[in-house]
Formats: sequence, C-alpha cells, structure tokens
Amino acid sequence: MENITLIEKAGGVEFTRMIVAGAAGIDAQRQLVNELNVFPVPDGDTGTNMSLSLGAAATELKKTAYPEVGRVAEVAAAALLRGARGNSGVILSLLFRGIAAHLKGKETMDGADWADALQNGTEMSYRAVMKPTEGTMLTAFRVSAASAAEAAAEQPALEHVLDATLQSAEIALAETIHQNPVLERAGVIDAGAKGYCIILENMLAALQGRDTTVAPQDGARSVLDPANFSNYTAQDIKYNYCTEFIVEHRKKKDPLRLRALLESLGDSLVMVDDEEIIKIHVHTNHPGKVLEEALTYGPLTAIKIENMREQHSEQVIKQEGKEAERQDGASTGAPAVVPIVRHYGFVVVCAGAGLGEVFRDLGADQIINGGQTMNPSTEDILHAINQTPAEVVIVLPNNKNIILAAEQCVPLSSRQVVVVPTKTIPQGVAAMLAFETARAVSDNKEAMQTAARGVSTGQITYAARDSQFDGSTISAGDHIALTDHGLVCNHPDRAHAARYLAQELALSQPSFVTIFYGEGVSEEEAERTANVFAECCEGAELQVIDGGQPVYYYLVSAE
Repeated sequence: MENITLIEKAGGVEFTRMIVAGAAGIDAQRQLVNELNVFPVPDGDTGTNMSLSLGAAATELKKTAYPEVGRVAEVAAAALLRGARGNSGVILSLLFRGIAAHLKGKETMDGADWADALQNGTEMSYRAVMKPTEGTMLTAFRVSAASAAEAAAEQPALEHVLDATLQSAEIALAETIHQNPVLERAGVIDAGAKGYCIILENMLAALQGRDTTVAPQDGARSVLDPANFSNYTAQDIKYNYCTEFIVEHRKKKDPLRLRALLESLGDSLVMVDDEEIIKIHVHTNHPGKVLEEALTYGPLTAIKIENMREQHSEQVIKQEGKEAERQDGASTGAPAVVPIVRHYGFVVVCAGAGLGEVFRDLGADQIINGGQTMNPSTEDILHAINQTPAEVVIVLPNNKNIILAAEQCVPLSSRQVVVVPTKTIPQGVAAMLAFETARAVSDNKEAMQTAARGVSTGQITYAARDSQFDGSTISAGDHIALTDHGLVCNHPDRAHAARYLAQELALSQPSFVTIFYGEGVSEEEAERTANVFAECCEGAELQVIDGGQPVYYYLVSAE
C-alpha cells in the first residue's frame, strides 16, 4: 500500500458511517455466525446477539449527525451498553466503551488514535471478564489491537491501520479452533471472533467508500454448529458485604493491580476506570481491606457498604418517589421508574405463559419474555428492574447467555440489583422456592444459589440441522435429550428420547420431579411421559405443568 494514497483520518460523519456499516454487515451475516455454534439446538446465539447489540448503536447514530469522532464513540458506546444482548453483545459493548473513553474530546481519528482506542477497549473487555478464555472474541480483540499498534508505528494513516487490524483479526480467528478444546473437537472457529471480523471488514469498506451491502450468506458449516462461551461470570461464592465507592484517581498506580486484589477478595465485581476516577462495586467479606487498598490510589467518595440487610437511604427513596412515572413507550426511551413500596422484588426471564404463571405464583413482579432464541437486552432487563416497586430487585436470568447482560444492570439502576446466576428454568424455580422475605439479602442470595445448584435439569428439544457432536451423528429434526452434563441421546422418536432422559435423571435418585411441557406437546403425551418418569424415578413425587415454552418440548427438574 506504500504507493497508494491512503485515507489519513476520519471525522464524526465518517466514523458514524463505519459503525453503521459494521452493524449492517453483522446483521446480514448473523445466521452464518449463528451456525458456527458447536451444538445444533435452535439458539439465536452469537450472531443475533452481536447484530442486535451493534444495531442499537447504529439506530441511535442515525438520529443525529455528530461532527466529532469522540461524540460518535460516546453515543455508540452508551447505546451499545443498553442494547447489549447475550455475552457476545455485552463484551462488544465493553470494547466500544473503551474505544469511546480514549476518543473522548477528539474531533478526528487517525490510525494511531484508532490503535490506542482499540487497545483501551480490549483492556476494558478483558477486565470485565473474571476468567478470560483464549480462543474467543477476546483473543481476536487482543491480537488485532497489538497489530494495530505496530501498523500505526509504521504508517499512522487510518486506512492502513484499520486494514492491519482486520488482517490480524482474521489470523486470530483462524487460530481459535486450536485454542479452545470445545472448538477443536467440533472443528470450528469461534463465532464471536468471526462476528468481530465481519464488523471490521464492513467498517474498513465504509471508510474506503466501497459498497458495504452484504447479501445474507447460507450456512458455511454443514456439520458443525453452536459455540456457547457464555460463562463470563463470577463464580458462585459466599460474600456478605455489597461495597460501592468512587476513587479519585490522583496517584499514578496501575488500576489493574487493584482489580486483581478485588477479584481475590470478592465477586460480582464491576470496575470502571478512566483518567480521573475509578468506580467500584464488589461483594466481599472484607470491605475494610478493599477500602484500605483503594485509598492508596486516591481519596474515596460516595462510599456505600451494606451487609445486604440495610435499606437504601431515605434520600434515594424520596428521589425515586419524585422521579417515579409510568412512561411505557415514552418518546425519550428512558425506562420508567416506579415508587418503592417494599423491600424485595423479582425480575424473571422465561418464555411460555405457563412458566410465567409459575413464577408469578412464586412472587415474580416482572416477567421478561425471553430465553433461548430471544435473549433480552440489558435495556430490557433494566426497564423491568425499574418497574419493580422494591428496594432490592433480585434478577433470575434462567439462561447462561443472559447472565452477563443482567449483571450490567447492577451499576445502572438506583435499585440494589442482585443477580442470582440461574442457568435454567428449573434452577430459577428452585431459587425462588428457597427465598424468604425475613432473610437478609446476602443470606437469600446464598440460599437461592445453593438451591439452584441442587437441581438437575433435563431438556428435550430438536436438532435445527445436521451435525456431528462428540462422536454422535445428529440429523435435523432429531429429538435431543440433554442434562446439565451434556447430550444424553438423539433420536427421531420423542418418547424414546424422554425415556433415555428419565433413566439418566433417575441415577441421582431424586425425591421430586417436575415436568414442564411446552409447545407441540399435548396433555395426553405429557401424561404418558410422566408415567415413564414415574417408572424410572421410583418413589419420587411427580408434578406435571403446562409451561407453554417454545423450543423445548420438555423442561424437567429433578431434586
């Protein structure tokens, strides 16, 4: 490219066009990204989540023309965070949040600016994930950011650096198959990293003035499917004190050292740092140690320590009372905040009228219609939280790919938000049954997590396409029986799959078995299935409920 006139920099208009093109590109190819998933259940998954998340930023940017790249990045990052869906969407939002932090106040952006911003976004993404996994989109961020820095040192033109970013991301993408055991067994590249490459490719094309219209592609993997790297969450550990504060970052110390200490002292960590402040939220058994270390970085302000028993201050309650206004569909798009009338409230994610009624009977205030194939956004969850008239709002995601989006709401709401990381509907039901109003928040969270861990979940769904998985040949339309440990069997006959599932769950000798049957299952068939479970799980108390859930013919709780 040495003899070619390169595009040196971009202003706000050009950067807007790049982000909008990136969103259009991932939207056009989201099914291709979805089909890179290792397991063939009909999930919306990575491509859909990245498309909807970046699409939220594109929608916001189309409303107003911003001349400065710093303002474009700021608007995009804010919209992305609120629109983030699934782990891939949340991680993508954190990348853009870091990019925005570096570009703040800049009118234009050259290649060096982009390289530095990308590095900042990469670091923010890694910091947000308690235990980063190599062979994922994080790896593509890291490798491409390093290459961008090298390219900027050679030639700071934005076009040159962005091209190098894309090329290195594609190399990193090809390597993901060898970096993660799950991908290597299935023989696929990482879906999130592929989505990132598609976004970069379209951003570069927009910068160069090329047509970025990409026709939706057919599935590029005939036998290989879902990569669900969704466990970017804190481990379930007992910590009693919710500790929040702001550090005025006056001393030149690396905040990564502080984060490392906080990770060793607690969980549910949210840490946002820039040049002036470090905002921290962490659950810990040693708030004194946390504050003592934080003081070495600068003065502390806005300190709040709760042992999950204390209520919010009267000032917060009064403020919410003044601001409370039901504004469903308001033109501002801001979620309505209702007045607080009690201590505890619940927000639950599930799909199916019957399941919704079960959770409402157990005390759920807000039901978010979602789950497999339709992960709600951070904005959706935040709206439900703010519509819950309680000081402490407990959120049950009931799906491992929704947990991270729910956790982003912790610092965004004036409520005290507690995310109990339930991964299945049966775990969510068990968690709510373990709740007691008289308990402190920390005790309830511990009891609910313990109850969720004590449930074995069985599921019967269908194969969306042909695939090979762990030595099993799965044909499109097969009924797939799953437990927490993976595939039990696949078979054209649903009754056959149900018997295998019953036999597998019976190994734990459960005392209680609840069968939620979904769309496409008649009451008569559900009763026949219940008889099979009664035969296999001898002595267990059996309950059959019409859950009405899509995608999964049966959800089974065994405890």
